[in-house]
Amino acid sequence: MAATPIAVITGASSGIGAATARQLAASGYRVVLTARRKDRIEALAAELTDAGHQATAYALDVTDRAAVDEFATAFRSLAVLVNNAGGALGADPVATGDPADWRQMYETNVIGTLNVTQALLPALTASGDGTVVILSSTAGLSTYEGGAGYVAAKHGEHVLAETLRLEIVGTPVRVIEVAPGMVKTEEFATTRFRGDAEKAAKVYAGVDAPLSADDVADTITWAVTRPSHVNIDLLVVRPRAQASNSKVHRTL
Repeated sequence: MAATPIAVITGASSGIGAATARQLAASGYRVVLTARRKDRIEALAAELTDAGHQATAYALDVTDRAAVDEFATAFRSLAVLVNNAGGALGADPVATGDPADWRQMYETNVIGTLNVTQALLPALTASGDGTVVILSSTAGLSTYEGGAGYVAAKHGEHVLAETLRLEIVGTPVRVIEVAPGMVKTEEFATTRFRGDAEKAAKVYAGVDAPLSADDVADTITWAVTRPSHVNIDLLVVRPRAQASNSKVHRTL
């Protein structure tokens, strides 16, 4: 009897990460949930276990390379890695942006993804059929005013995915990039504006049905569950109301 395939999801404490964990668990994966907030991922692991799925929680900061390397020692073989941990801080123009915010976004979105991917790539390769998912953003494909720090970080993550795919071609590991546009989750915009709920609400004001975390998780799960020879290099997903990063239909 074949062993249950294992999927590691970073940033699984809320939003897209948590939704992806739920959907991959329902698709037959044993999910390993990682995030800094231990209580959140333990609660999710309990929820999934109670529902008859296999789930484990592991508190992890993806920017802590020593901790990531220690985490990776648990895996001889791994089917899927979903690099979801990341996020945005601030919406200041280049002229006044805080370098500390830029640095933190780069560390989380790019170096965090690099750390976990490097540490787990041997186990993904050893599986004979591994998949690396990098959750970037449409911000990694085009720019918009007031978002340069986040855009720069997501461009870095996009290039990481493209380059890794070139470098490991011929190995039994796929590299899938999913780039969502406007997604309304409980924390993304609120975190970006440091808890200012009014500013966060304006991001989605008048937009008919922005994407949900479940919409993106469904896209990730679909890409991961394609036959092994099928690689979804880049999948851009936006709500119908969003034509580009700066062209959004609003009814106000």
